[in-house]
Order: sequence, then C-alpha cells, then structure tokens
Amino acid sequence: MPRRRPGQIRAGTTAGHRTTRARPVIGGLSSRALSEIIRLGHTRSYLQPGDVSAAVGLWKDYVHQPERDLWHDYEWGNVHWYCCGNPLEARALLDTVMQALSPRSARELRRIVSRSDAVRNLPTPPYEVDGR
Repeated sequence: MPRRRPGQIRAGTTAGHRTTRARPVIGGLSSRALSEIIRLGHTRSYLQPGDVSAAVGLWKDYVHQPERDLWHDYEWGNVHWYCCGNPLEARALLDTVMQALSPRSARELRRIVSRSDAVRNLPTPPYEVDGR
C-alpha cells in the first residue's frame, strides 16, 4: 500500500491539487489586470486579497444612491460606514492601487472607476421656478 508524504497529510491536499479560492471579479478588466491586482493584494501591506474588488463595488453602490442620501452623508456622515466600509476611503484606495499598477492595467481600472465618478458628478436637472 503506498504511503502519503507527511507534507501532504498536513496540508490536507494531494499532490498537484490546487485549492480554489474566490477570485476578485471586476467586470470589464482583462485577466492580465486581474492577475496584477491579485499580486498586489498579496505583496502590499495596505491590501488584502479582494480589497480592490470590494472597493469597486462599494464605490459603485455609493454613487448610485439618491442625491439626498449623498448630501446627508456629506453633511452628517453615515454610522453604517463603520461596519460596512467607507466608500470615500474605498475611492482613495482605488487611487492608490491605480498608481501601483502598470500603466495598461491602471488605464483599465481607471476606465471602470471613471464610469462611477461620472455618475456622481452628473449635474442636477434645473429646477423649474415657474412650475412649467
């Protein structure tokens, strides 16, 4: 009967088997950019694996809120940010990551983030004073 090596027993895996972890998914990024983001998550002290995809999702959800909620958050803050993440800090993290990426990957990520930025910076429709 063949004997398994002690390293295989401790690891709980067989030889040649790789564990499948959740990969960050950011719609619109190439596999090259995603792999570079994954590598940054493992090599930088300010990032954990999955932080960038969470930051993109948090920022995208934040800018699609109604304007009155955005104004309320601007004036008084939001108590839910302590548990669920601060979207403004997420946007700052995305700026830092874009600076750490290669120019090509940064351009791809910048394109995705700029779509959400454009939603936030849309001018409000003019108010009709006369009621017409």
